[in-house]
Amino acid sequence: MTKEKDVNVGELLLQSVREMKAGIRARVTTPQLTEVAQARLATSFTQSQLANVMGVSVRTLQDWEQGRRQPSGAAKTLLRVACKHPRIVREAANV
Repeated sequence: MTKEKDVNVGELLLQSVREMKAGIRARVTTPQLTEVAQARLATSFTQSQLANVMGVSVRTLQDWEQGRRQPSGAAKTLLRVACKHPRIVREAANV
């Protein structure tokens, strides 16, 4: 490798850093939350707490949150209620 190539690589890296700081070529990603994650956030439950309330394992809840599996019909209904009325779900769970 010659010094000229080293300087060019270094200059390219500096240029990239300047562009990032200036917001040029910046990429903003907003992840879509699953209904399970939305319900958990709305109720302020931990994964363990929500899994306990729903009668499933934490691993199953994690699979739902990450989109690897889908909850059953009854679970989907409870999740919709949790999203729209988190206080009621918390009261019913005695948390």
